[in-house]
Amino acid sequence: MGYELDFLGVGEESKSGDAIALRFGNLFGARHEQTVVVIDGGFMSTGEKVVEHIRSHFNTDVVDIVISTHPDQDHINGLETVLTELTVRELWIHQPWNHNQKLADKFSDGRVTDNSLGQRLKENLERACSLIKLAEKKGITVREPFTGLQDASGCLKVLGPSQQYYEDLLPDFDGMPERVTVSREAIGDLLKGMLASVKRFFATWGQDHQLSDDAVTSAKNNSSVITQLIIDGKRLIFTADAGIQALEHAADQIEGCISGAELRFIQIPHHGSRRNVGPSVLNRLLGSPVIQGECREITAFVSTAKGGEPKHPRKAVLNAFTHRGARVLATRGVGICHSHSAPSRAGWSPLNPEPYHFEYEDEEA
Repeated sequence: MGYELDFLGVGEESKSGDAIALRFGNLFGARHEQTVVVIDGGFMSTGEKVVEHIRSHFNTDVVDIVISTHPDQDHINGLETVLTELTVRELWIHQPWNHNQKLADKFSDGRVTDNSLGQRLKENLERACSLIKLAEKKGITVREPFTGLQDASGCLKVLGPSQQYYEDLLPDFDGMPERVTVSREAIGDLLKGMLASVKRFFATWGQDHQLSDDAVTSAKNNSSVITQLIIDGKRLIFTADAGIQALEHAADQIEGCISGAELRFIQIPHHGSRRNVGPSVLNRLLGSPVIQGECREITAFVSTAKGGEPKHPRKAVLNAFTHRGARVLATRGVGICHSHSAPSRAGWSPLNPEPYHFEYEDEEA
């Protein structure tokens, strides 16, 4: 059994996105011995790249599973082309409007109802709604990817979110009614971010500069599907835009796993944003920092636009993965591949991992 995964280059300029093509099984055998998966499709223009990649490198027009991790446009928009031009068997996607029972109770505005909130979610997440309609029209099986969902082989499994955690996040999705009054402190933090200046930082090996266990990301990001693939005792984790709390839930699932699989690959979440990871959860997922020069057998990919820096990826985040022994690679608008027991590709060559950034410029806030 082997695997072959590709992070396609998304973002010609500064806007990063995710589009991942993956296959596993006997990659030297017939198509029926393999499972082909697409995790997110980038922007609308990325869809054709995904289709061409599947055809050219996986030699098939059939995708067993398409996973839409969450409905941000840099992840979901390209999937319409994938569903239209390829034969897709299953679509794993959340349907938040079907989780509106007692949702109105979370808001102080008595004019809203469960039905009106469900309709609001459909309107705000129109791209997800239309993707599901397209799937149903084409006879594609639609499944909601909550913790525990697996593919037929049992190799691919959803670590998060759980249905309960997902429903807890829904009231804070973009476009929902306000639940609380914005505090003066929150306004102050916002203004501070708007006035952030660029500063030169000096890093020390093993210390997580600029990272905090208290960092937060949006509810929609935390609703991202976190997926695990286990092949030949090797564990691969795909995190999309998940934040610290969502990653902690996934770490609970990993620690409760009895397979004994060792982490060999992890996606750096949210294009390397420092709002999505903290020291504690990284220690749980990768292990504590290692001695300089020491490495673990872990590869970490981050999907970033060609001109995304310094925001995507943050050097502090790359350093945090590197000094935990990971071999870090960033797409920067170009496709990169990681594989095990897979056929070689003509014209593809090994890449040098990201260096440790002892000195870098970043926003001070």
